[in-house]
Amino acid sequence: MGMTEAAGRRLRAKWEAGEPAFGLWAGIPTALTAELAGAAGYDYVCVDLQHGLSDEATMVSMFQATQAAGAVPLARLAWNEPWLIMRALDLGAAGVILPLIDNAREAAKAVQSCRYPPLGRRSFGPVRAEMVMGSAVLEELGGEVLCIAMIETRDGLDNLEEIAATPGLDGLYIGPSDLSIALGLPPRPLVGELGEDRQPLADAIERIGRACEANGLIAGIHCGSGAMAGHFVRDGFRLVTVAVDTSLYKTSIRRELNAARGA
Repeated sequence: MGMTEAAGRRLRAKWEAGEPAFGLWAGIPTALTAELAGAAGYDYVCVDLQHGLSDEATMVSMFQATQAAGAVPLARLAWNEPWLIMRALDLGAAGVILPLIDNAREAAKAVQSCRYPPLGRRSFGPVRAEMVMGSAVLEELGGEVLCIAMIETRDGLDNLEEIAATPGLDGLYIGPSDLSIALGLPPRPLVGELGEDRQPLADAIERIGRACEANGLIAGIHCGSGAMAGHFVRDGFRLVTVAVDTSLYKTSIRRELNAARGA
């Protein structure tokens, strides 16, 4: 049982033990930051292909560094498109997080792209996936990858229950910025306690968490600070992004410069 074999199941094993998985959202296109996150003890690193700067080649190197450092490589894709999903999985993502899922039909399309026949429509050519998932058996290679739908639109919220009931879906992941926009609120990261001005967002988050619990799904959320990540773990969330690397870097370099200037 080497590291490669364990990579595909590491997050599932934590959840089966009732433990949360903490991750770093990776927008900086370098294997070094992914490696540092794994070495720091993050459970997963999610390469952001929607708003981050990585291309396909960079993504592969970040997957390799993530896995070598002991964390699980995930990818947030630019769109719920079958060829993008299959490509990311074949190149070594242990799971995909898919943006802007509006209804059950779109969620089912995502699941189909992750699973092999007869459960789905994924084409066989695992390249790196066999090493990451530790198997070439179709049921394990396709069945173990994580298929996670983002709830971040008005339609997604309106159709939440039918999305959550999609067979084969592993979890729901909250994108708070886009969800805030959908609720008529300014897009702000989850870095501090939600006040009365953001109560609609708090209510939506609670509702999504309940939908996950009712359907046996993993509840995921995108946080901007460790304090908020811990808060949502106490609320039952289990796939919890602690912060985004670009934001951490920007905040820390500004803080240290201000300290040097005596500000």
